[in-house]
Amino acid sequence: MDRASLAIATITWARDKEEEILLGESLTALSRVGIPVFVTDGGSSPAHQEHVRSLPNVLLFEAKGLWAQAKKSLTEARLAGAKTILYTEPDKLDFFQQHLPTFLESSGWEKGRGVVLAARSATAFASFPAFQQMTERTINRCCAELTGLETDYLYGPFLFDAEILSHLDVLPETCGWGWRSFLFAKAHLLGYKLAEVDGDYFCPPAQRADDQTERVYRMKQLAQNIDGLVLAAGTHKAV
Repeated sequence: MDRASLAIATITWARDKEEEILLGESLTALSRVGIPVFVTDGGSSPAHQEHVRSLPNVLLFEAKGLWAQAKKSLTEARLAGAKTILYTEPDKLDFFQQHLPTFLESSGWEKGRGVVLAARSATAFASFPAFQQMTERTINRCCAELTGLETDYLYGPFLFDAEILSHLDVLPETCGWGWRSFLFAKAHLLGYKLAEVDGDYFCPPAQRADDQTERVYRMKQLAQNIDGLVLAAGTHKAV
């Protein structure tokens, strides 16, 4: 695809040394792709922030709150002239190193699609914790109810038309991960095309914890995504 008007938006919040190492490696890999990267940090250490600022092709901002962070990165990317934005969570080291170029080339973006998701293959999806699979299947099914596309909406990275951002102003600051499901549903309701690029995006061994803390987090993620879908359906007016 044409990268001239493409930007990458992500967020970061390294809460301990282990996360600093992981996010530092991931953002370093992302900076080497040669595409402008807009990062908003939610309260990492000064050392981590300084490392991020030192990376080529990276601009760092600060904000508190998940949606506030994502919104800041997305907005700054659009203000810089991006027509197409790749949003991703920052901990996708394997994706950045092994899959990102193929994903971009396979996106079919020149065909005018509005959203293209990186979707896990069935084998890759099965590598994630069992409880996470359960909640994400529910979210995926609910997304498909509004979009008509049965796919994996939860892996993380996705391309989208930057014009869609103007329709996200109704989101409350407390929407959390619901901003993503809202965007997918809203894009479809506005007439944009949604598509997927399947890949073997396996769960990193270090992220396969399935304790109660993790399961409660997945419940919260489920609730936020459902709220985003309901809001998208409720705020849409046929034209």
